[in-house]
Amino acid sequence: MGDKDKEYDAGAVEWHEGDMPYSPEFGDHFYSRADGRKECGHVFIGGNGLPERWRNKSDFTVAELGFGTGLNFAETLRQWLADEQRSDRLTFVSFELHPLSAGEIDRALAVWPELDLQRKDLVQVWPPKPDGIVRIDLAEAVSLKVHIGKAFHCLPLWRETADAWYLDGFAPARNPEMWSQELMQAVFDHTGAGGTCATYSAAGWVRRNLQAAGFEVEKRPGYAGKRDMMAGRRGA
Repeated sequence: MGDKDKEYDAGAVEWHEGDMPYSPEFGDHFYSRADGRKECGHVFIGGNGLPERWRNKSDFTVAELGFGTGLNFAETLRQWLADEQRSDRLTFVSFELHPLSAGEIDRALAVWPELDLQRKDLVQVWPPKPDGIVRIDLAEAVSLKVHIGKAFHCLPLWRETADAWYLDGFAPARNPEMWSQELMQAVFDHTGAGGTCATYSAAGWVRRNLQAAGFEVEKRPGYAGKRDMMAGRRGA
């Protein structure tokens, strides 16, 4: 088996319960089985103090570990477009080791009719073989950049900072590299003053890694019966 075949197997997707994407490599679903879109709103959008924090700004940058199906991007874009006080521009930067195909993204997001517009716009321009940095401009004011590769290697090459971070890798117990102290330090270093982060995880060692990096971290109620999630902030 060649390296290309191994990489394909590593990024393979299975479909459970109809259209629920599952990673056999990490033994984990891509998002909450209750409702991934609402989970995004509770954990990542709400956990980062949005939409309030992007209001009346010239540009607002969201960065993410784990693009996956593009669900977080699509829901963030939907809420941003619906907000009359939104920032002038929205930049969304993500880091993804195993990018899905346009067909897989389409199948996953089709579950939510609320995201039909964002889903169609995204899959229409998603490249057949994502590589390097996927750059997509949706309308004049929205920029999506997906860095393909290991986040630990790609993030230091990114020269900008984020206002808000979505930490959405597979579960820490199954994908510890995505939550390492070194990577959390890189996230902190690429967070602007007063910037924030949020994650569905409440693992103690993830919290300690975020704190060691410099974030002020607090637990908050989780989504759909999950006891806790975490939100962090970099001082001004």
